Amino acid sequence: MIPIRDDIPSRRYPIVTVVLIIINVLVFFYELFLGPEELQRFFYAYAVVPVRYFARGYYDWWGTFHEYGTSELVLPIFTAMFLHGGWLHLGGNMLYLWIFGDNVEDRMGHFRFLIFYLLCGVLATMGHVITNADSRVPSLGASGAISGVLGAYFMLYPGARVVTLVPIWIFLQFIEIPALFFLGFWFVQQFFYGMLSLGVESAQTGGVAWWAHIGGFVAGAVLVHIFKRRDYFRVRRLPW
Repeated sequence: MIPIRDDIPSRRYPIVTVVLIIINVLVFFYELFLGPEELQRFFYAYAVVPVRYFARGYYDWWGTFHEYGTSELVLPIFTAMFLHGGWLHLGGNMLYLWIFGDNVEDRMGHFRFLIFYLLCGVLATMGHVITNADSRVPSLGASGAISGVLGAYFMLYPGARVVTLVPIWIFLQFIEIPALFFLGFWFVQQFFYGMLSLGVESAQTGGVAWWAHIGGFVAGAVLVHIFKRRDYFRVRRLPW
């Protein structure tokens, strides 16, 4: 199922959502100009490698032991959410952010939404690291933070209608699905695959950080009650 749009108009221009999309796209285009070896080094430097958080350091080719520095452990938690591994990875994430991010930003306000987005990304990464402690595969992508946005939308707009492209036999149909069912089905799917992936090396499960999605969604569903504006529905009196 591919979401196309929802039926909830936002009252303010989603500047933070747009800027986040632009940054992700620009970083991806930067990746395209890197050679294969440079790109691999780039990912290992700025993506999250779970095993590093449970090891003191590493041995180089000459047998010298090096401890992981703070920048090697903390910086990737934030930079990883702006990296993507391919066009489909980028396009899918940005589509979901564009459709669901504007309404969540509208309910929170620009600054609150930015903090909320980054915090969900951090918590999602922690969920992935904890459940894949032995993995040496770099984890990257905005899906953890965007999952937080989906969790918030699930709580704020369960009755919204999501226009969805659904394959029925050999035909494609546009169907309006309530957000409660669309996002609920999405979460159940992530949880199912997440349970199957436990104890399995990430590279063998397609490189999808299922528990980052699950952790991000749950974090968003909880944190939305802290970050949403209380005065959103307040009627503002005209000056005359």
